Amino acid sequence: MDDVDERIGARVRAEREARGWSLTLLAEKSGVSRAMIHKVERGESSPTASLLAKLAGAFGMTMSALMALAELEEGRLLRVADQPLWVDPQSGYLRRHVSPKSASALNLVEIDLPPAAVIPMPAAAFRHKQQLIWVLDGALVFIEGAERHELSAGDCLELGPPSDCVFRNESSSTCKYAVVIARNG
Repeated sequence: MDDVDERIGARVRAEREARGWSLTLLAEKSGVSRAMIHKVERGESSPTASLLAKLAGAFGMTMSALMALAELEEGRLLRVADQPLWVDPQSGYLRRHVSPKSASALNLVEIDLPPAAVIPMPAAAFRHKQQLIWVLDGALVFIEGAERHELSAGDCLELGPPSDCVFRNESSSTCKYAVVIARNG
């Protein structure tokens, strides 16, 4: 199993244990089976973006924040060669963590979303967060609750109140976009 999967698993376990939660309680809060959480925590399964979003949402954080805690060393400079990459084994979604891990309340992530990829994110992952989506190249369909946003290169969308969301690439080309996240409190 990839070292990144082991680090993610260790971070999920640390977040769960810091809250005093059992596997069963995390399963109830996230909608992820107890058995799958156990496999993730042991680094025996490469989690999908959807699964990580559900776990992060249960912890009251974004998937990016959860991943940053698993991936990054402290510091103010993160060189491109050291920026952690993660690939969703289900969709091929490529995530590059761009921002350094510092005291800053900002988090910057670059995503390559392959053609036909669909990435659902639960509303719980957006609580207490302000988030912007900036399309760098290609086209992105972002479904926010019942609202559909069709974004092209250069477009930037601020998310509204937390709701279940879906990132979709309905085109035949990879879409590259940046996600900027600020903690509100």
